[in-house]
Amino acid sequence: MAQPSLLTSISSYLVISFSLLFFLTSNVEARVSCNPISYIVNETLYNTLFLHKDDAACPAKGFYNYSSFIEATKSFPKFGSTGDLTTRKREIAAFFAQISHETTGGWATAPDGPNAWGLCFKEEVNPQSDYCDSNNTQWPCYPGKTYHGRGPIQLSWNYNYGPAGKALGFNGLENPELVANNSVISFKTALWFWMTPQNPKPSCHDVMVGLYHPTAADRAANRTAGFGLTTNIINGGLECGIPTTAQVQDRINYYKRYAQIFGVDVGPNLDCANQQHY
Repeated sequence: MAQPSLLTSISSYLVISFSLLFFLTSNVEARVSCNPISYIVNETLYNTLFLHKDDAACPAKGFYNYSSFIEATKSFPKFGSTGDLTTRKREIAAFFAQISHETTGGWATAPDGPNAWGLCFKEEVNPQSDYCDSNNTQWPCYPGKTYHGRGPIQLSWNYNYGPAGKALGFNGLENPELVANNSVISFKTALWFWMTPQNPKPSCHDVMVGLYHPTAADRAANRTAGFGLTTNIINGGLECGIPTTAQVQDRINYYKRYAQIFGVDVGPNLDCANQQHY
C-alpha cells in the first residue's frame, strides 16, 4: 500500500484545520447573533449592575435572576440588537434604568449609593387602589383581582395586564399574580411594555434606537427623543411637564450609572420637565 506523501499530509492537515476554525468561528457568530444581549451583558456584569437585588433586605431576593432575563429577551429579538453597538448599549442602559427606578430599594445613604439597589421589589408596596378601570370594556377586570404594580416595569391597570397577557400567552386579567410569581413572565411584561407602541405613545424602544418620528402633536408638545421621553411614556402624567421631580432625577441617575458602566454617553433630553405628557 502506497504511503501518503509529505505534501499530501500537510494539505490534509490544513484542510482539517481550516474546517475546524470555520466551525468554531461559525458557532461563535451563531451564539452572538442568536443572543445579542448576553454578548453585551454577561451574568457577572448583570450582577454588578443590580448589585443588591439578592440582599436579604430586598423582597424580590432571588426573583430577578440573569437566566430569566435572558430567556425573556428571546421573545423580543429587536431589543438590544437594533443599531450600532453604542445604540444597543444605550437602549439596554435606559431599560435597566427605568426598571431599576420602578423596583428600587435604595435610599440616600444606602451602601454603594441609592442607584445600586435596582430590582429590589417585585410588587407595589401598599397600593392605593385595585387599578381597575371599569370604563374599559375591552379589557374588563376579573372579579376579585387587583392590577397593582408588579414586575420590573411595575405593570399596572387592567388595560395593560390584558394586552400584555394576550401578547405573551397568559391570561393577564384572570391571573395577574403570574407577573409577580414567574420571573420569566415578569421580565417579558417589562419588555412588552418597552417594545410596544400604545397610540399615541411610541415605544420606548423606538425612542432609544432612533426610530421615533414625532407627529405634529408631539412637536407641539416638545416631546423630543431621548431618555426623558421614555419617562413620559412610562409615567408622564405624574412626572412630566413640571419641574424635575425626585422620581425623574432618580431615573436619570440610574441611567447615568449604567451608561457609564457600559462606556456610552447618555444622549440628549434626559428629563421631561418641558414636555407635555400624553
